[in-house]
Amino acid sequence: MTTNRKRLAYLVSEYPAISHTFILREVRRLRALGWDIRVASINPSARPIDQLANEEREELRDTFCVKGVGARGAIRAHSRTLATHPLAYLRGLLYSMVLAAGDPRRTFKNLMYFVEAVVIGQWMRSGELRHLHVHFASEAATVGLLAARVFPIGFSLTVHGPDEFYDTPGYYLREKIERADFIACISHFARSQLMKLSLPNQWHKLQIARLGIDPNVFRPAPYRRNPQPFEIVCVGRLVPAKGQHLLLAALAELLEQGRGVRLRLVGSGPDRESLEREVAQRGLSHSVVFEANVNQDRIRDIYAMADIFVLASSAEGIPVVLMEAMAMEIPCIATHVCGIPELIRNQIDGLLVAPSDECGLSNAIARLMDDSQLRRQIGRAGRERVIAEYELTRSVRRLAQVFSEQIANEIAGASATAQLTFESAGPKRSLTANVARS
Repeated sequence: MTTNRKRLAYLVSEYPAISHTFILREVRRLRALGWDIRVASINPSARPIDQLANEEREELRDTFCVKGVGARGAIRAHSRTLATHPLAYLRGLLYSMVLAAGDPRRTFKNLMYFVEAVVIGQWMRSGELRHLHVHFASEAATVGLLAARVFPIGFSLTVHGPDEFYDTPGYYLREKIERADFIACISHFARSQLMKLSLPNQWHKLQIARLGIDPNVFRPAPYRRNPQPFEIVCVGRLVPAKGQHLLLAALAELLEQGRGVRLRLVGSGPDRESLEREVAQRGLSHSVVFEANVNQDRIRDIYAMADIFVLASSAEGIPVVLMEAMAMEIPCIATHVCGIPELIRNQIDGLLVAPSDECGLSNAIARLMDDSQLRRQIGRAGRERVIAEYELTRSVRRLAQVFSEQIANEIAGASATAQLTFESAGPKRSLTANVARS
């Protein structure tokens, strides 16, 4: 079996996904740094192939789809595992039921996750992959947790927040922290939430590894001193947490003041119908444009039309769309929630307002509309901030360093004990403890 220290598997719920292009960028940049990354997606791509950008099509071609193996493939994977390593299989199956704590709905879901976990484990064995990294600590990470219970593989996560923190028992977040060899946190906010859920002896696993964007791709947009109309862009899923209804209220207030302003909402989601209804009720039809989802070939054109970027969210990690807009020198207004203040320093790199503050939001927009010099200043500072702290290659190098340091020890200790670990399938308390025992 190969001992290449720069090989690992990525597992995500859907790959490539329209709202998670940062994962694709991360994978491709890791490969450019010499890493052999194999990607598995639980679900097939939700978009037709003709709606994918070229790099997304390339990724899709080489992605292993777990559900794509069908019932026959799943039965084959389970039969092989049960026949060759029955104790590990049965202990993993029992663990999936123990996690459910007798809840029928969770028991059923966990059995489905277990089916997928065994498929993942056999895929990794066939590809001689020894470590599984999962983006987001939600359902796909539960599949990874169960796979690591059955197979002798390393297991790690990237945690984004805040969605993962809403149902920590349902996501088995404590169990994932305990089992993970390490966890990449995209922000100090995310790290703090995991620290709340874990004992201090687990905190060494929680590594800061920020996301990033390529400022050579997201280059400065044309600056308009006196735009007519004034263009506002908001990019994000149309869901309550993103605050688009609040943004519509702020827009209505600006229009009542006689200001020439237009809002472009980019994204799709369950709030689309209610947003369209509110636009009609408020008489905003001539001032709001719904763009739906767009791929990366189109999003930069939309950014280039913007005079400012606004995100009225009530909860966020550190939004990559803010980084993209800032890199293009588009002045940003966002809410002072969760990880956003780690990216935007108020009145330096952008303007921050209180969440749910409709008047504060409209006043901040009006301020930038009235002060072209401030727009220019904040736009330039925003790009400098991204280049200094959130540049893609630097961020990926930091993640690669975490991978290298942790996986090197894991591989060194695994060769002598892999078969024993596979049969016992016992939980690993920490990577350090495993190495010490070997």
